[in-house]
Amino acid sequence: MASPGFFQRQANARRNTLLLVSLFLVAVVLITLAVCLVGYLVTSSEDARPSLLSWFGSVHGLVTAGTVSGLILLVSLFRWLDLSRGGARVATMVGARAIDPSTRDGDERRFRNVVEEMAIASGVPVPQLYVMDHETGINAFVAGYSPGEAVMVVTHGTLTQLSRDELQGVVGHEFSHILNGDMRINVRLIAILAGILMIGQIGSHLMHSASFRSSSRSNERAAIGIFGLALLVIGYVGVFFGRLIQAAVSRQREMLADASAVQFTRNPEGIASALFKIGYKGSFLETTSHASDMNHMCFGESARMKLTSLLASHPPIDERINAIEAGMLARLKSRHRDTRPSASLDPIAQSGVATGGAAALAGFQPVAPRTGQRNLSAIATASAAAPVEPLSNQVGTVTTGGEQFAEALLKQLPATFRELLYTRSGAVQLCYALLIHARDETDRSKHLTALPPHPLFGAQPDLLDKLIPTLNTLGAVVRFPALELAMPALRRLDPQERQELIQAVNLLVRQDGRVTLFEFALVSFLQRHLANDAERLVKTRFRSYRPVESHLRTLFGLLARAGTADTNEAKRVYREAMAGFITVTEDEAPEAKVSIRDLASALTHLNGLSPLLKPAIIDACGHCVTFDGEVKAMEYDMLRLVADQLDCPMPPIQV
Repeated sequence: MASPGFFQRQANARRNTLLLVSLFLVAVVLITLAVCLVGYLVTSSEDARPSLLSWFGSVHGLVTAGTVSGLILLVSLFRWLDLSRGGARVATMVGARAIDPSTRDGDERRFRNVVEEMAIASGVPVPQLYVMDHETGINAFVAGYSPGEAVMVVTHGTLTQLSRDELQGVVGHEFSHILNGDMRINVRLIAILAGILMIGQIGSHLMHSASFRSSSRSNERAAIGIFGLALLVIGYVGVFFGRLIQAAVSRQREMLADASAVQFTRNPEGIASALFKIGYKGSFLETTSHASDMNHMCFGESARMKLTSLLASHPPIDERINAIEAGMLARLKSRHRDTRPSASLDPIAQSGVATGGAAALAGFQPVAPRTGQRNLSAIATASAAAPVEPLSNQVGTVTTGGEQFAEALLKQLPATFRELLYTRSGAVQLCYALLIHARDETDRSKHLTALPPHPLFGAQPDLLDKLIPTLNTLGAVVRFPALELAMPALRRLDPQERQELIQAVNLLVRQDGRVTLFEFALVSFLQRHLANDAERLVKTRFRSYRPVESHLRTLFGLLARAGTADTNEAKRVYREAMAGFITVTEDEAPEAKVSIRDLASALTHLNGLSPLLKPAIIDACGHCVTFDGEVKAMEYDMLRLVADQLDCPMPPIQV
């Protein structure tokens, strides 16, 4: 039976969001009652004071309760809607600057390279990268609603004070949050705390305004001051319990993310050393007013607070390091003491530069020298073995094979090719090159003439000539990773430009009157990640397979027929795939023809399933494409299409 892993964590994240909303509503009720109690004591005289229940039913009580609860809900709703624009909105909220994909800054390029390796190894589009230029502490966070639309933000101190191994540990930690669904609940927490904190802010404002009122109206000033103090106390009592919830949810996830970073990077010393540096260099965010709001999202504590043992969103640094590996803290302390003041405090970085040379400085992981040049397919075959366990177990993870494949891929890509993917023009032309690179010169020219002249979306032969040879040399195995590398540049297109790109790609696809699986996969990928509603979270619509049985037949029938030309063999594979969902008869066969419209409808409906129902679909797809012991390029395209449309990050597998 497939381990739930990624899917269980996704389901837990959705349930935790509902739990937080429930706790928020309880907090709203309690705070409203507390404010009403203060109003009851302030507005009614001691001699003629009605009963508390009578006051609650009076006009004063109803207006007070309605105003308080309405304000809290309104503020939280406003922030909720504001943050619905996704991770990019959170990044701009804290004053982070988007890193240009084609940046020439050495530290930023190293960061980009580390993130790209992790993204390719995990099968997700490269996140949009941001840096907080004026923050010297060591910290980072990710934000967004789905793995394909995440943004990753780091401080300037993270880029300049960490070695590559340490930076890789931090990136691995943040990728764990991306893959575990933590980002979504983190963003929701910001909105929830905003409404609760608002009551305290109003109280603070009332106290401040009372101190400037005329002394001739001392009674009024005192009443306002007392009321403001009461609101301040009530507001921060609410925040106190909000922080307790925040800390309880976050601490466990931070320990899980630390463990995942070790699993992803295979280097416990990298993340442990990064944590150790936080211990003596700090992680606080000093230049944003949202440091406290962001505390639960960050790699380390972002704000100073009292009662840290109770309210801290992260376990103590020493505890986190010791949880990574027993004795690690003692080794790091010993190394720190033995480092001379004139030398770098970062022996890991020194060894990395010494062994990796220019490659390490550029942000590439040093590898053992190879004898002779191997093509990427051979590297992928050696490093990413065909799956021998349920395919769903690999979803949302970074495998050793995937990591080796990502490293090999980035080293195989020519510098010119790779740099083009970081520009808007180069990324657009890559989409065209992916569609025409396998055609001869005549067919390419014929297809490209269908594109109307345009400075950005028209065909640019000089750029295509730099992209196509690499695609032809490395083969089908490079197509999706190259597209993922180009995603940061494609996301820089404005909404209108994104639609123009999708229209241009569709125009190219229609030129020969037929649509291949890869062409459909490419169009679907672009629509999924560049559409105006790409940031939205797909809601769970189905909690059983019964409503989607016809769509399962469509999907598995197509996969079964794509894997073999033998009709009887296709029928057998189809029945085996369907057997895990419904009972099929001996003579039932897959549909003879599946239209693109039918396939698109099937994938849309299947994505509406509960996360816990998706592993079986991924495993059944894996059975269809690996029954003969190999995964053909067309079958891999189909697997990537299904995984992407079902929001299941799929690491590279052997093609």
